[in-house]
Amino acid sequence: MLKRQQEAKQRWGGAHKAVDTWLHERQALLIEYFKLAGLPPYERDNHALPALPDIRSFCGLLMDYVSAGHFEVYEQIISNCQDAPQATQELAKEIFPLISDTTEIALDFNDSYGDLDDDNHLNGFDQDLSSLGEALELRMGFEDRLLHALEQHRLL
Repeated sequence: MLKRQQEAKQRWGGAHKAVDTWLHERQALLIEYFKLAGLPPYERDNHALPALPDIRSFCGLLMDYVSAGHFEVYEQIISNCQDAPQATQELAKEIFPLISDTTEIALDFNDSYGDLDDDNHLNGFDQDLSSLGEALELRMGFEDRLLHALEQHRLL
């Protein structure tokens, strides 16, 4: 996921201010995800769960990223798609519902862990984090497909 993010920043960075901000938020989110999950290059004791402030901070980044996508970047994409060939418009219509599905997973994760004040409610955290990671990977793939289509038609 981090490699894909680096490639996306190199490819689409500078194309549009909202896309730049969004890609920056996406990178910050991925780094914090890797830290929470204890994925390389970050490590975590297999028996210890992340600290609650770290989980809450991650949830804040998650909501910022999801919101920026829906209320800034996707709006710009939809606007640009109006001038795009029919195939790009159809791709957008196909992908937006799939992205919305991943948004629901992110919102559910935030609802479960974003406001915890004690670690007695962390049963299933690692499994939920893993499921969220899978959803984020799908989402970023969908987003990159849209950006690629817009780039090909010089709409980004």
